[in-house]
Amino acid sequence: MVAAYALSLAFSLAYGYYAATHRGGERVMIPVLDILQSVPILGFFPFAVAVLAAATPGSFLGPNFASVFLIFTSMAWNMVFGVYESLKTLPGDLKEAADTFGLRGYLLFRRVLFPATVSRLVYNSVLSWTAGWFFLVEAEIFSTNTSSALPGIGSYLSFAANAGNLNEFLAGIIVLVVVIALLDFAVWRPLGRWAERFRYDQSPSGEGGELPGATYATGRFRRATSFVTRGVRTGVSRLSTPLVQLAAITVRPGRHPSPRRRSAVYYLALGTILVLVWLLLIALTVAIFDVFTSPISPAVRQQISLVPIAMGASILRVAAAYAICLAIALPLAMKVARSTLANRVGLPIIEVVASFPATALFPVIIFVLVPYLTPDGAAVLMLLTGMMWYLFFNLLSGVRSLPPDLVEAAHSFGLDGRRFFRRVLLPGIFPALITGSITAFGGGWNTLIVAEYLNLRSGQQLSVLGIGELIDIGNGLGPRGDALMVTALLTLVVTVVAINEVIWKPLYRRAVTQYRYD
Repeated sequence: MVAAYALSLAFSLAYGYYAATHRGGERVMIPVLDILQSVPILGFFPFAVAVLAAATPGSFLGPNFASVFLIFTSMAWNMVFGVYESLKTLPGDLKEAADTFGLRGYLLFRRVLFPATVSRLVYNSVLSWTAGWFFLVEAEIFSTNTSSALPGIGSYLSFAANAGNLNEFLAGIIVLVVVIALLDFAVWRPLGRWAERFRYDQSPSGEGGELPGATYATGRFRRATSFVTRGVRTGVSRLSTPLVQLAAITVRPGRHPSPRRRSAVYYLALGTILVLVWLLLIALTVAIFDVFTSPISPAVRQQISLVPIAMGASILRVAAAYAICLAIALPLAMKVARSTLANRVGLPIIEVVASFPATALFPVIIFVLVPYLTPDGAAVLMLLTGMMWYLFFNLLSGVRSLPPDLVEAAHSFGLDGRRFFRRVLLPGIFPALITGSITAFGGGWNTLIVAEYLNLRSGQQLSVLGIGELIDIGNGLGPRGDALMVTALLTLVVTVVAINEVIWKPLYRRAVTQYRYD
């Protein structure tokens, strides 16, 4: 998990920064990212396992690399979108100030661009860690072709659930909950408080307002605390003045590499990447051609004919799950952001629940609920677990990023209740809502492969017609089902691209142009 997160963080900063600051790269990189985050992880995971196992034959490194790769693919995409959205909605006056002071390169990134991404990056890191737990079971089970699996809490829970060993399963659950709670209190909550320093407002640091309904400390204790705080700040300011003056002394600037040399390195790297991508596209085209030119059995052909209907059914399930998630996540994010008690007590509980891998509970709970929910209802319930937190944490980050001076202006004009929501809150969180919606749909497409087809060793099976079910069936047939799996994956990719081009991309352009705080 740590290795996958480190890779995701480095990848998201590099990819998001380049896509947001280079118009030519943005036109290609963002559609590619839409496709990658929407293709079910388990759809291309067997290929990755085969490649990594062939690169390290007979070594334990191959399965572990494959496991890290699977967790990385579940973590990286929403972090990239968070970085990209933060940089695209950067206020214009900050850009002008950076240009005025001549900030370039690394200095521009460290002083302006990276601080602008911190808030989204921290909340999306919590979300990425949640997604990593979600796919941990598959990462430790399917990363090896043998009957054994990688040692870890994910494989332990899976084997205990399949064997019906309730004591071992509950013991694993308890350990996992303890680990998640410790990580939340020791890592994510301190990072969340630290990220509050980087929101954009025009009031002095730490003196910003809160949303209507938030509780404030009052009385003598608050006045005494403010008096002590002002005294400490004044003393620190006086003591640090000589150090600040010393740091302001300029030194002779070092020599910078010549533009010609930088240009040569840049074009060499760009050319290498383009050649590798071109070779990968050729290899994929040849592989797809071989799949469809080989003999296809009548049973597989019949399954392929169901792909359009299955895609339509999956779209309806994902849309229904998204509507339910939005109806829950938006009021919940507003409540947590507006109430100090909900923030202190409710948010840790939410983060623990969000981090818990729902895939570990699917074999235990889903088949109990199927008689009451129907198989389609159970599939939508599983989709909720894969989509809910993408929306919630992005919306929570958007609500908390509202500039306090904007909230104070709304107070001054008497905006409250529904008018505050329509005039201030909704426009203020609109970019975060679109980012959360894109990543939630990506999480939904990924969860389809588990939500529409679940087969346990005990003989219990959940199967509903959908694109995820066909991908699972094609994968289970081995080489005979390659045509079915490839057809389903290509249909899913085309559908995802069409939805992004028709719905999400226009909304994203509107978010970064009309609802940016300048």
